[in-house]
Amino acid sequence: MAGRASIDVSEIIEQQKLGRFLVSLVLISWIITFFDGLDSNLISFASPYFAAEFHLNKVQTGNIFSMGLLGTLIGGFFLGYAGDRIGRRPTVIFATAAFGVLTICFYLANSYVALFALRLTNGIPLGGMLPLAWALNIEYAPKRYRATIVTVIMMGYSLGTALGGPVAIWLIPKFGWRAVFIFGGAAAIVSAVVLYAILPESIRFLASKGQHLGHIAAIIRRIEPDRAIAPTAEFVVGDESGHARNFNPALLFRGELRWITPLIWVAYIFSSMAVFFIVNWTPLVFEALKFSRTEAAAAASMNSFMGAVGGLALMRFTDRRGAIAITIMPVLTAILLLFAGLVAVGHNAFLVLSAMIGGFLIGGHFGLHSICGIFYPSAYRGNGAGWATSVAKIGSVAGPILGGIILSTSLPVRNIYAVLAVCPVVFAFCIYIVGRRHTRILGHETQAGDPILIAEQTR
Repeated sequence: MAGRASIDVSEIIEQQKLGRFLVSLVLISWIITFFDGLDSNLISFASPYFAAEFHLNKVQTGNIFSMGLLGTLIGGFFLGYAGDRIGRRPTVIFATAAFGVLTICFYLANSYVALFALRLTNGIPLGGMLPLAWALNIEYAPKRYRATIVTVIMMGYSLGTALGGPVAIWLIPKFGWRAVFIFGGAAAIVSAVVLYAILPESIRFLASKGQHLGHIAAIIRRIEPDRAIAPTAEFVVGDESGHARNFNPALLFRGELRWITPLIWVAYIFSSMAVFFIVNWTPLVFEALKFSRTEAAAAASMNSFMGAVGGLALMRFTDRRGAIAITIMPVLTAILLLFAGLVAVGHNAFLVLSAMIGGFLIGGHFGLHSICGIFYPSAYRGNGAGWATSVAKIGSVAGPILGGIILSTSLPVRNIYAVLAVCPVVFAFCIYIVGRRHTRILGHETQAGDPILIAEQTR
């Protein structure tokens, strides 16, 4: 409209410093991921107890693990779509509250079928929650901080999973395995209340949809308190102009994305297969290797903690060098897995080796989280990240199931680690190619401004 001032929200975001608004958003998002990590991994620590109570074999236990991951696959598609339609804020709050309620419902589980069904439905809200939390932060973070911020947020998830072990050791002997789900579900519900009070909506999302102009102005004033905004001002997303507002899956394969999207998906599948085998089966694998139940829980928690350390070590390299910096993590993981599976080491040395594997494996997985949404514009970033993480659930579901099948065979337990080394090898190959293309995109970014614009120009 003639005479109306135009304000580019992407310019405001890129020029902001690491101030109060951005730090508070990261802290809020950290709450989301911390309790998600805690709740989603409690079942691994409870599994030895309910497996004994309900007389479950390893295949049945693996099926329960995998149903939660199948649920996250469903949730990633549907809640990613909802996040791009109605907004990141309401979808994240709803998913967090639903996840908390469904986690508490594990208290009522009295059979294999009940655990199976609850784990499936419980995974649905979790599947959409994390990709939308990443999308929201990517849409507020300057490009120079994006990988760092997403990695810091996912450290919350890793530390939440690490806390699962101490919580289980504290609660289960006193109150039984059901108590951990009451604790985790109640914590998620409390976090949903906190999110309702303070979580902002993405101004990139609002501006790309042309919605809630007064809300956009209020958020901009929180970022830049001294900025004058005319009542008739219109808001644009300058570095994403010309993008379709209505999502079509074909958009995920447009231009450069025809290579980036499938390669990220394949990398995610194989990374998830290894990560979720390690996360779900470590307590039981360590018991099979004659470690005590307490040592097994501690080893699983240490894997998650070291994953956070690995992600923290990687994040600034990813911001500076792009996706190619992630490649080193799966390469080192493959080497360590082969060593763990084929070389006999002592009791304590194996604990250290397991922690190192967790650090590089989960740290590399966090690297994928940090870049999976950056290639898509705000109009369908929720779908882009949601589809990537949902497709990844093919690996997440397969990992625990294959683990249960392999553990039921006569193959020596330790040799499983050598078989698992295939996963980071495929991951490394795919992310190296994505990284080479990302490096080329970054080389032109100062001229074209946005990676996806360049992708469209190279069709």
